[in-house]
Amino acid sequence: MGIFERYLSVWVALAIVTGVVLGLWLPNVFAMVASFEYAHVNLIIAVLIWLMIYPMMVQVDFAAIKDVGKKPKGLVLTLVVNWLVKPFTMALLGWLFFKGLFAEWVDPQTASEYIAGMILLGVAPCTAMVFVWSQLTKGDPNYTLVQVSVNDVIMIFAFAPIAGFLLGVTDITVPWSTLALSVVLYVVLPLIAGAFTRRTLNRGENPQRLQQWLARLKPWSIIGLLTTVVLLFGFQAETILAKPQAIVLIAIPLLIQSYVIFAITYWVARKIRLSHSVAAPACMIGTSNFFELAVAVAISLFGLHSGAALATVVGVLVEVPVMLSLVWFANRTRHWFTH
Repeated sequence: MGIFERYLSVWVALAIVTGVVLGLWLPNVFAMVASFEYAHVNLIIAVLIWLMIYPMMVQVDFAAIKDVGKKPKGLVLTLVVNWLVKPFTMALLGWLFFKGLFAEWVDPQTASEYIAGMILLGVAPCTAMVFVWSQLTKGDPNYTLVQVSVNDVIMIFAFAPIAGFLLGVTDITVPWSTLALSVVLYVVLPLIAGAFTRRTLNRGENPQRLQQWLARLKPWSIIGLLTTVVLLFGFQAETILAKPQAIVLIAIPLLIQSYVIFAITYWVARKIRLSHSVAAPACMIGTSNFFELAVAVAISLFGLHSGAALATVVGVLVEVPVMLSLVWFANRTRHWFTH
């Protein structure tokens, strides 16, 4: 893990502070950025999100899908958690906290937007960072690649229906055309572009071309993430200063969701007697989120200034320290899986 991944929460926190300061100091600049919009999609944010997502999609190897029949239990566990458990527990926790426990501190409209942001996080399983978590737990890299590839294919078809259903259940009006456009713009097209790039680079005689290309893209991916965070918190500057407790309130159910999902998945993995090299990555991909996609869709559906956008960015802040703690736990309990 490089210095950026290891200290991602620190960089995001610094970007948050920078965004709030700039948002208060240069409100006209942020208003101008917000005006660059077409079909409910902010064009500047869209470019930044692509900078983040495209390098991840290049890593996806569709050729690996042919190996789905090998060690199927781990893949089935991941798919069940990602698509049949995690989105619904996230929606339940969002409703429980913001329509119940925290109702006195958050107005109903903002509470609904926070819940929406949490749902979008819950419906987007991790794509890129899971490779880092798998490596840190000595996971099987080939099997991790299979899991990620299969999940990305399913995401094309399942993300919009599940997100739309859960947003509707929580009484949030869903603009389906915008949701569908977001899936095409931030999942389908980057996935196609990534597959084309991977195929092109693998045709050459130099086997290192792909890794060299990814190394060149990495700084731009970092710039895209941090610039997006700066912009989002710049747009939210006045709201955050008026209600600083919002970040804490959002972080609480996100933390509970992460640890509960990991505990369930880890327990099931042990019961079905998976090897640790398969169990650990399966649990990591089920616990972490594709926060780049969630941020992009939240902005498209609810706007740059929305509570949904804020909730998805808080997900970035929470995720890395949580996942590092789970990596530590998985490594300390490796002996549980010595069947």
